This record gives sequence, C-alpha cells and structure tokens, in this order.
Amino acid sequence: MSSDLFATIGEQVDAAMAARETNGATDTNGTKPNNEIQSQVDGENKFVDEIESMCMNCHQNGVTRLLLTKIPYFREVILMSFACDKCGFQNNEIQSAGAFQPKGVHYELRLTSMPDFERQVVKSDTATIKFIELDVEIPAGRGQLTNVEGLLSTIIDDLEVAQPARKEKEPEVFAKIHEIVTKGKAMLAGEAFPFRLAVDDPAGNSFITPDVRDGVGKLEKREYPRTPEQNSALGLADTAVQPAPNLEDEDIVPDQVYQFPASCPGCMHPCITNMKMVDIPHFRQVVIMNTSCDDCGYKSNDVKTGGEVPEKGKKVTLLVRTNIDLARDILKSESCALECPELSLSVNPGTLGGRFTTVEGLLTQVRDDLQKQIFQGTDGGELTAGGDSLANEERARWDAFFEKLDRAIKGEVHFTIILADPLACSYVQSLADDPTLPDDQMIVEEYDRTAEEEEELGLTDMKTENYAQDAE
Repeated sequence: MSSDLFATIGEQVDAAMAARETNGATDTNGTKPNNEIQSQVDGENKFVDEIESMCMNCHQNGVTRLLLTKIPYFREVILMSFACDKCGFQNNEIQSAGAFQPKGVHYELRLTSMPDFERQVVKSDTATIKFIELDVEIPAGRGQLTNVEGLLSTIIDDLEVAQPARKEKEPEVFAKIHEIVTKGKAMLAGEAFPFRLAVDDPAGNSFITPDVRDGVGKLEKREYPRTPEQNSALGLADTAVQPAPNLEDEDIVPDQVYQFPASCPGCMHPCITNMKMVDIPHFRQVVIMNTSCDDCGYKSNDVKTGGEVPEKGKKVTLLVRTNIDLARDILKSESCALECPELSLSVNPGTLGGRFTTVEGLLTQVRDDLQKQIFQGTDGGELTAGGDSLANEERARWDAFFEKLDRAIKGEVHFTIILADPLACSYVQSLADDPTLPDDQMIVEEYDRTAEEEEELGLTDMKTENYAQDAE
C-alpha cells in the first residue's frame, strides 16, 4: 500500500495550497476562483474521492466522500462521509486501512480532569467501548474518530431519545435509564471524577491518544492473544496445528532450547515457539519464550516467571550514575510497573510484557515503542512527527521528552529507575560483594499489596485449600 495515498491532513492541505499557487491566479483575498478550485479537485491533485451510492433511507442516489489520511500516534485510516440531498440523511464512519494486528488491544483511561475529555479516540468497527463506572457499553459496529466527550455525549443522547415513550409504557426501565443519564451528565459536567473509559478491540486497530504527562495508572495499554472465537468473528481461519508435546513426565533442562508447534496469533497459520529455561544468578529460574511466523512475519519475545505468589510485593529503586549501571541485568515482569521520575517516564504493568535485558536495553525498547506511536513514519530513514492535529506545544513536549531519554540511554544524565512489582517477580543485578544483597545504589523494599492489585491479579477469589471439596 503506497504511503503517498495516506498523507496527513496537514500535508494534504499544504499540497493543495502549493497546487493552487502553481496553477496561477488568486483573487483579492488570496483564494482561487471557484472554477479553478473545482478543476483542482477534479484534476490530478484530488484529495477527496466522491462516489455516487444508494441512500439506505430513501433508496435514492446520494454521494459518499472518502478521505485517505493518517492519524498522529496511530496509523492509516479511511474517513467516509455519506450525504443524501434527497432526504437529508447523513452518516460518517472510519475504517482502518491496514490489516488486522497480530494481537488484540485493550486500553483503559482514568479521567481525572476536564482536559481528559479532549483525548482523541479511534474506535474501529470491531471495538467495544465501556464507561466502567456508568456500566454502559457501546458494542462493536460503526467505526468512529472522536474524543471522550463525543463518546459520552452520544451515549446520553441515544438513551434520551426514547425516554418519553418508556415513561408511558415501561416506567421501571425509564427510571433506570434516567439514573444512568443523570450520572452521565454529571460526568460530562466534571462532577463525577474520577471515572474510567475502556476500549477493547480484538483486531488491534483502536486507539486512545497518550500524553507525555501521563503518570502510572493514567492510561493503560495491554495487548492480548485472540481467542479462536474472536478469530472466527474477524474472519481469520483457525488453521489446525499439531498438538504440543507432553513435557509433564520430562525434566526441563536449564539452557536447553525446546521447540513445540503453535498457532500464530496474527494469521493463525502453524508456527514454532521456542522455549528455554534460564537460571538468573541469585534470583530464580525464568522461562524465555520466542514465537516467529514465516507466513506473516509475526515475532514476539516474552519472559515468564514461576513459583509461588509471595505474601508481599517488592519495590526496587536503582540510582543510575554510570555506564556500568546501564549494563546491569534487569528483569521486568509482566506485572511490574516502571517509573523514571527524572525522565518523566512511566510504564504501566503489562505494557511491555516480560523483559530480561539490561537497563540500557529496556530504555531503548521503551523509546522505540513510544516513537512508533507518537510519530507517523519515516522520511529518508528519519522518524517524522505527524500531522496538523499534533499541536506545536505538544510536539515540543514530546521532542524534549525523547531528547532527555536519548541522553539517559547514552549515559549523559543521572536518573532513577523504580520497579514496583506486586508479585515480586522483577530483578535488578546487584554489584555488591554479596550479590544477594543490594549495593549502595539500590533500595529494595517490600510492601503490602492494595485491594485493587489483589483483584487485578486474581488473588481475591483464589482458593488453594479444600477446593476439591467445595467443587463437589
């Protein structure tokens, strides 16, 4: 798919202005006459495609307009707008211009102030949206490009449409919906903070715009493998694979690579997963897993930790001062939150999955992943910031953030890394004479898990004794 077809709206406006200047005359206000503008639209520099199509309301012919563009932080999309001049019916929609992503995606935004309503939201036609505290869900259906305020306003307007009829015929339903509408309007007025918005898309093509000032717990992103039912709903073939080998009766030898057949989460074709158990000195055994697909090019790497669930979580603070500190081994488990206050960096649990690397390698991966989201693509090998919707002030904040992060990776600035893991499965290499003890630049603390962490980890309802009797 040619990238020339999917320029940002700002780039298309600049191209249109350049074409108008090239074509010649302007009027006294600096704009082209209508006939020249029309010729530009109908000529080579055509940005909006128009297609005559049938109106589903009056069954007469209307016009569908298509705009191929890019969304900052995201990817290529197709904006569609239909209008019928016969009956006045209108419809607007957005569709992803790319393929399904290898994994599904789940976003959760915690709204705490009025500016949070301005967050841009891309809802694909396969995504569901839920305001958790309101307990209202928008099912999969029409794709939308809007913001949080637009989503909540649409829900309230749709619920209010049939309220007069419900009041007459179904007073109990009217009362329940009235309660929801009242609470929704309080949210819109900023009287019910905080509350949460969740976006779940099995196709992986939905998005909530991040902000460089987001702290831990503000915006969470989690990718997950699709279930066979979700793949079937998306029209992806569930290709049969051979059963995995039975390793229950075998001793897994450390540092030996095991291979077993798997199903690619991207294209559902057979692929190979490599597994290797590694002993991290003075810590524990971990399993490193790698999956690669020759059919679609999908690749993933993950680190899994095992063992019993400890009674307390663990918080490790590392003061990074030299290049030696950048070369320390570090294990960030999937349940671990990462924070660097001096770099204005925070990574929520589950965002990067499990990673066993060095401090430098971890920061490099965080930087690369963020740049893929914040910047549109490449121009001669250089990352380019996208679009007119990326304000100058916001662009400057991101540039300053990445500049500071690059300096930290090169060892030019001192900073602090904080790993908070409720399952105590994360690790930072100690340089002390006794490697089992923290050195002078490390602080290791145990802490009691919160009730929310217990719930998210599934520990609240976990029963480890007499569960067979209860089942009977």
